[in-house]
Order: sequence, then structure tokens, then C-alpha cells
Amino acid sequence: MKNERDNHAPYQRPQPRPTPTSEPFWAGLAAQQVRLQQCDDCAGWVYYPRSHCPHCLSPNLTWQDISGEGTLYSFTVAQQPTAPQFAGEEPQLIGVVELKEGVRLNTVMVNVSPEDLKVGMRVKPVFFQLADTTLLYFEPS
Repeated sequence: MKNERDNHAPYQRPQPRPTPTSEPFWAGLAAQQVRLQQCDDCAGWVYYPRSHCPHCLSPNLTWQDISGEGTLYSFTVAQQPTAPQFAGEEPQLIGVVELKEGVRLNTVMVNVSPEDLKVGMRVKPVFFQLADTTLLYFEPS
């Protein structure tokens, strides 16, 4: 009996598609630099990339290079693949990192065992190269 997956082309890992608004973020990662938008009017940090500040609605946003350091805010250890494209990568260590600037982002934790993950642990960026793009992962610092 054939597996249903045998009838289809192999799954390909999804990759982000930069937009004009998000391009500086992805270009920063390609240069191994974390970049966030900061509002020129209220100084609020912005993530995910947007055309207007979510704090004061100003359109005056400037890209800033940051360290990318932060803390692990939350995490889960997925024993089953979260999508067919991630089969074979179990366990997946999925985290939410709070950067020093206060914004939170979803990520993958690397270079750490599941039992060593702790909420509040200090983390630093890791730049994970795929075929056409660079992703932002994190590891303990």
C-alpha cells in the first residue's frame, strides 16, 4: 500500500517572501544583523515591519541595527512536526523571544537541549541560512 505522500512531490520548507515594507529586515538578516523599525516621533520599537507606528500611528519609521539579544519569554517542545515540511526535525524547539527593545517575536531555539530551555534565559541571535533567505533563530547566550 502506497503512502499518500508518495503521490506528491516532496514537501519543500516554506520560505518568507519579503515585501517592500519588510525588505530591510530580511536584508539585515542576510548581512547577519538584526534590524528593527523605531518610530521617529514616539521612539517606540516596531515589530513586525509596518508602514506606521502601532503606538502613535506615525508613518516616520527608521530602521535601526540592534544586538538581537533578549530573553526567552515562552517556549514549547513539539514532539510531532508542526507541518509536513518539518518532518525529521523533531523535537522542534519553538520559542517566543523578548528582545531588549521590548518587542516579542516567534522563533526556533537552536544549540540547546529541550530540558535546558528555561523561561527568562538570556538568548542571542543565530542566522540560519536557507537556499534563498536567512532566518533568525536564537540560542542561549
